[in-house]
Amino acid sequence: MVTILALETSCDETAAAVVSDRTVLSSVVASQIETHKRYGGIVPEVASREHVVTVGDAIATALDQSRLGWADIDGVAATCAPGLVGALMVGLTAGKTLAMVHNKPFLGVHHLEGHIYASYLADPDLQPPYLCLLVSGGHTSLIYVKDCGHYETLGQTRDDAAGEAFDKVARLLGLGYPGGPVMDRLAKEGNPKAFPLPEGNISLPGGGFHPYDSSFSGLKTAVLRLVERLRAEGVDPLPVADIAASFQETVARGLTKRAIACALDYGLPAIALGGGVAANSGLRQHLQEAAAEKGLKVMFPPLKLCTDNAAMIGCAAADHLNRGHRSPWSVGVQSRMPVTRVMELYGESQP
Repeated sequence: MVTILALETSCDETAAAVVSDRTVLSSVVASQIETHKRYGGIVPEVASREHVVTVGDAIATALDQSRLGWADIDGVAATCAPGLVGALMVGLTAGKTLAMVHNKPFLGVHHLEGHIYASYLADPDLQPPYLCLLVSGGHTSLIYVKDCGHYETLGQTRDDAAGEAFDKVARLLGLGYPGGPVMDRLAKEGNPKAFPLPEGNISLPGGGFHPYDSSFSGLKTAVLRLVERLRAEGVDPLPVADIAASFQETVARGLTKRAIACALDYGLPAIALGGGVAANSGLRQHLQEAAAEKGLKVMFPPLKLCTDNAAMIGCAAADHLNRGHRSPWSVGVQSRMPVTRVMELYGESQP
C-alpha cells in the first residue's frame, strides 16, 4: 500500500489530493468557473495564473485534511499530459519541487488515465479487462482497459468532444458557461422527442458506418439550423427545454449504442464511465438500461469524481508506484498525448 500526494492542473481546476491506493484521504478542488464565465469559455493564460495563485493553498489543505505528514507520503504525482501547457506546467513544477525537497519519487500522470482510475475509487474491487467510455469537454473515447498503463482506443470523436458540444449548444441557446449542467437540468423539463436530430455517424470508405467513432459537429449545426428556423417562424420564446432534451437524448443514445456494441464485440463484461459528461443524467439512464438488457455491468464514478480532480490522479499514480514505475526528472508536459502512450511517462518505450 502506497500513499500519494497528487496534483491536477490540466485545465481550469486547481486540485490536490492524498490517496492511499484506492482510498481517498483528502480531495481539494478549487474551481475557476466564475473566473472564466465572463469570457464564455476557458482562457489559457488566465487559467495558468489562477493555478499559480491557488496551488499552494490546495496542497496545504489536502495535507491538513488527510492528517498525514511528509513522512507518511510515499510519492508525489502531477498531471503532465494532455492539457493546457501553461496550466500543466504549474502542477508539474510544484509536484517535482515537492518530490525533490522531500526526497520522494515523482510520477507524471496522463490525464485520461486519471479519469479511467476514477472508477477504481468508486469500486475498489474493479479489475481489467473492461471498456471505459470517457466523455469530457476535450475527449470522447472508447478505451479498452487491459492493465495499468496499457490501453487501446477503439473509438473516438472525429471532431468536437461531447462536453464541448454541450457547451457550444448551451451558448447558442443563451444558457451561459459551462453548458453541461444547465443543459442537463433543462432537459429534465423538456420533451426529448420534440425535435429529431441527426446522431452523427462516420461513413466508411467501403460503405456503412464506423461502429464506434462519433461526430458532434453536424449535430451542433443541426441545432443551429433548428434555432434559426424557429426564430424565422416567429417562435418566441424558444422552446429551450425541448431543444436541450432533444439534443441530450441524441448524444446519450449515440454514445450508449456505440459503447454497448463495442463491449459486446470485444467480449468485455463491464463498462466504466469517466469524464465530466459521465455526470449527465440522460447518459447514465440510457447506459444503465441498455447494459442491463445485455447483461453488462456498468460503473459510474461519484459525481464529484467525474469532473477534473486530483484523487483520480493519485489513484493512478499509486497503482504505477506499486508496480515500481516512476517518472524520470526530465519528464515534461505535453498538450496532446494519446492514452496508448502512457508508459512513456515512466521511461518505457511503447511497442
